[in-house]
Amino acid sequence: MIDAHHHLWDPGRREYPWMTGEALDPIRRPYTVDDLRAVTDAAGVRATVLVQTVSSREETEEFLDTAAAEPVIAGVVGWVDLTAEDVADQLAALAGRGPLVGIRHQVEDEEDPGWLARPEVLRGLAAVGAAGLTYDLLIRLDQFDAARAAVDSLPEVSFVLDHAGKPPIAHGPWEPWASELASLSERANVYCKLSGLVTVADWTEWRVGHLRRHAEHVLDSFGAERLMFGSDWPVCELAASYQVVRDAAMSLTGPLSDAERLEVFQRTAARVYPLDIT
Repeated sequence: MIDAHHHLWDPGRREYPWMTGEALDPIRRPYTVDDLRAVTDAAGVRATVLVQTVSSREETEEFLDTAAAEPVIAGVVGWVDLTAEDVADQLAALAGRGPLVGIRHQVEDEEDPGWLARPEVLRGLAAVGAAGLTYDLLIRLDQFDAARAAVDSLPEVSFVLDHAGKPPIAHGPWEPWASELASLSERANVYCKLSGLVTVADWTEWRVGHLRRHAEHVLDSFGAERLMFGSDWPVCELAASYQVVRDAAMSLTGPLSDAERLEVFQRTAARVYPLDIT
């Protein structure tokens, strides 16, 4: 099994602008490689993808160093300033440091819903693709239009939609999320992570059944060959433990064949990023 989306952090060393408010107190502590190894070993996970948490090249460099020394971390989705003139040089320098497999910017925090379609951003995304890297899409509902524009402009780049586009399971309506997701899935160069669903559901009252309709729509839209499992640990601990998230994903994919589940839980991530796993 491959976990295609998790984080590490230490609030004592770095500020995390998104980690505010009392609700996030339970995860406002260091999460280390030792913690990661403990939860992945217990869940039978053989490899992971470590994903950036802040707009910081320093963090990405630290993650690459960590991955180079830790066998379970097979790849890093890092951060660079996509609008920088020297973005290609930055990507080359990072790739030479460790197993860089992708880039992500927390677009959901950008006020401009059209940020991804800006010319300078598209130039940066093209550089990501030219470097042989994927790009992770972390977007709000009002940013799907710009995401489609970017994807259509760059058919040679592989995009991965994080957290199934964050469906508003707890308190939001089915639409427009369902239509937006289906429309984005029509682009063959877009993949999707079955991740983050427990934290867009009610943190204390959710059950697997509350996630099933949304998960089925994701499966129907992308199919197993374009879907990959991610724990979103340790963010998931706001609503569930690592093992519970893994078990929920296994339940949600229960109707799939063994071959299809192998795609979701291993092969899609290994192929799309790609990951060097022996």
